[in-house]
Amino acid sequence: MTACLSMTTDYVTATGDPEPYLRQISDAGFSHIHWCHEWSTDYLYPDAEMERIGRILKKYNLKLLDLHASSGVLKNWASDDETERKAGEVLVQNRIHMAEKLNCDVIIMHVPEKLTDSFLKSLDSLETYAGERQVRIAIENGSFNIINGLFSLYAPHYLGLCYDAGHGNLDENGLENLDRFKERLLSIHLHDNDGIRDLHNLLFSGTLDWKALAKLIAASSYNRCVNMEVVIYNSGIQNEALFLEKAFETGTVFSKMIAEYRE
Repeated sequence: MTACLSMTTDYVTATGDPEPYLRQISDAGFSHIHWCHEWSTDYLYPDAEMERIGRILKKYNLKLLDLHASSGVLKNWASDDETERKAGEVLVQNRIHMAEKLNCDVIIMHVPEKLTDSFLKSLDSLETYAGERQVRIAIENGSFNIINGLFSLYAPHYLGLCYDAGHGNLDENGLENLDRFKERLLSIHLHDNDGIRDLHNLLFSGTLDWKALAKLIAASSYNRCVNMEVVIYNSGIQNEALFLEKAFETGTVFSKMIAEYRE
């Protein structure tokens, strides 16, 4: 496991100016970020803003690990409405372009509950665009039946898996499914919960089997940063700096667990 820790940018909010949060993430010792701003909106980043984000990352000695892209509201790549679907393609292209400009090779996407012709049309259309920019799409676990279908249709150089540990803890077969697809693991979202609600709490604070997860990640194709997708509002911690300190501490522990299993 690469000795680096990553933190999600939306630990307080997913909209607005990200610079204050990037500064605090850097101050807490993280080397990488998971870009999660505007992850569920129709917002299109202009090149000038991408360049500003690049300057901010350089200012705070941060690198972009991966980028959570958007299926939007009115710009939805899976919509049966052709106008909305095409707009959704443009939105995903925008995030692929942003990833490329910020020296990142993975974007994360949520997918619909069924494989419709409209959705597959978008995937077919985006494959060349993503390939030319050497950016892969990591499909976040919701339904592994959908993921299985997608992986049978599209090659690993285009589609891989983003394993969200919190989502996996709500699925009694989450770890079993991760084991099935561990060779296509491109991204990890680490957070904890009570097995009932998707809380995005700090690691080791809920019911997730972290030892089993560390063992699976160690045996997988994943060799990138340990990435926390935790949020402050469910943590009971008021102070941002203290929250990030705890996130860094727990991420360090989990990183060591993975390394020990690899050895």
